[in-house]
Amino acid sequence: MSFKKDLRLLVKPYYLINILLSVSYILSKRISMICNYVFAQDDCELDGRETEILFFLMIVIMIRTRKTGSVTMINYLTSSFVYTKVANLILWFYADVRMGSLFAFIFILCALILPEPTYQGPENVIYLHGANGLQDELQRDTRVIWLVAFYTAWNPACVTFAPVFSELSAEYALENFKLGKVDVGRYPDAAAKYHISDASTSKQLPTLILFKDGKEVDRRPYASNKGKLVKFLFSLDNVKAAFDLNNIYSDCKKNPIKRKEKKKAV
Repeated sequence: MSFKKDLRLLVKPYYLINILLSVSYILSKRISMICNYVFAQDDCELDGRETEILFFLMIVIMIRTRKTGSVTMINYLTSSFVYTKVANLILWFYADVRMGSLFAFIFILCALILPEPTYQGPENVIYLHGANGLQDELQRDTRVIWLVAFYTAWNPACVTFAPVFSELSAEYALENFKLGKVDVGRYPDAAAKYHISDASTSKQLPTLILFKDGKEVDRRPYASNKGKLVKFLFSLDNVKAAFDLNNIYSDCKKNPIKRKEKKKAV
């Protein structure tokens, strides 16, 4: 299902143009007609320096996409676009300063007029104002189960996870099972209270915490018995399995919160 969704996204201009920019140099070198016209040469093979740049690019993409927790085709593409386009920019400048300048102009123009598509589906996320805002909600009615995402707006992994969490909220949110978010970049008190590092090098962003009866019962990522952080890939299926969301939803659905009715005046 996720693969079909990714294929539908690929036909959007943002992805088509960025894929074309990402492979522009290799295509120009490998297609004889284009190579002869652009580079004015009969030998259209990659030289040693070009091969080194492409090999280094491949290593960087693999490392960075692992760090951001990218697990789908779209995630991998989105995470790698910046690196592939920068590598192409270097290659074009290496081949010809004029072609490099033209590529740089197209690169900047596309960034301005073709922003990355954002999640457009339904969501039922409650945005909480720091540690106090979260605590107020947890104590308001302890019968309500909360799944809360702690995130920052600048972290790539948080940006990647945002549409996943929105989709989860649309699928699972009930009156007694709520999904909330806390921006720890804006509210560092929440990060401090729940022991989440909000540093630029943090491996705890995003962090998901499940609260029952107003208390934390589970989180991802979590620290092992030795205090080492256990990595977690924030895909839709992984989150559902890790927090047993289907069973939580089923139990909450079967046991709705019963409101006390006010006695009528005689």
